[in-house]
Amino acid sequence: MTAQPAVRAEPPHGAVGHAVRLSRLAAGMSLRELARRIKVSAATVHAIETGKTDLAVRRLRDIATVLHTTPERLLTTDASMDVEPDAPRRPTVAPSRDAEDRREWRVFGPLRIDPVLAAAITVFVRTGYHGATMRSIARRAEMSVPGVYHHYRGKQTLLVTTLDLSMDDLTWRVLAAAAEGRDGISRVRLMVEALALFHTHRWELAFIGASEMRSLEPANRRRIAELRNHVQHLLDEAIDQAVAEGSLGTPSPRHAGRAIATMCTSLPQWFHLGGPTSPEQIAAEYARFALGLLAHPLAAPA
Repeated sequence: MTAQPAVRAEPPHGAVGHAVRLSRLAAGMSLRELARRIKVSAATVHAIETGKTDLAVRRLRDIATVLHTTPERLLTTDASMDVEPDAPRRPTVAPSRDAEDRREWRVFGPLRIDPVLAAAITVFVRTGYHGATMRSIARRAEMSVPGVYHHYRGKQTLLVTTLDLSMDDLTWRVLAAAAEGRDGISRVRLMVEALALFHTHRWELAFIGASEMRSLEPANRRRIAELRNHVQHLLDEAIDQAVAEGSLGTPSPRHAGRAIATMCTSLPQWFHLGGPTSPEQIAAEYARFALGLLAHPLAAPA
């Protein structure tokens, strides 16, 4: 029998796209910025990341160069991308953003979104996903219904785009906050501050993310859940570092990490801009609450 040459099995397009997306988020780069740098449309990058299009070798190399990685790493199915909540994690490299970008994670300017998506976000908050219709979104956007369908295929596309926008904005801020930390406990404090600031300043996006995961189709729900778990794992890694440094007294760091994330994601349920407490005050308090859950001595109020 003639020996057959070994053939390296390539991962499915979805796996490569998932790796591209996580690498992009870790680099703190928006989908549109990646598209601009590799000279394609944002729709093409979205199709790559969701596994809906073939990825040519040349384009894969271009993406790897822009994201400061290698094609081999993007083609390798990485166990660290699994979403089991308690699986061991390898350390995540902080994003290579410049000093000005790292300062900006506390700044929340207007989002650059089109009128249709802006209208959908408002309607989803007011009526919920199932109460919204393409007609009500068109009315809010002051467009015709066919005009709305020209930009988005339907409500599900609008919801997925909203949650992608939310996770992009949240993830780069958490990564940038972590990059400022000098040790594990300072990373935890800064990451909680970033989480709280996002869930107050961007409370509409955060509200939709907390209330409408159930409205996603199964494949979309799995993908968005992976992105949410990625943020949780970033926080868990900082807690693990603080535990290794002997900074914490909690016997249950994983449970504490889940509790910290949950108290931040619940902020949109009651917080509204313009109330008696500012997002910055909330963020400072929640960072202290987090230290308390982790049994750190700095949790006591000054």
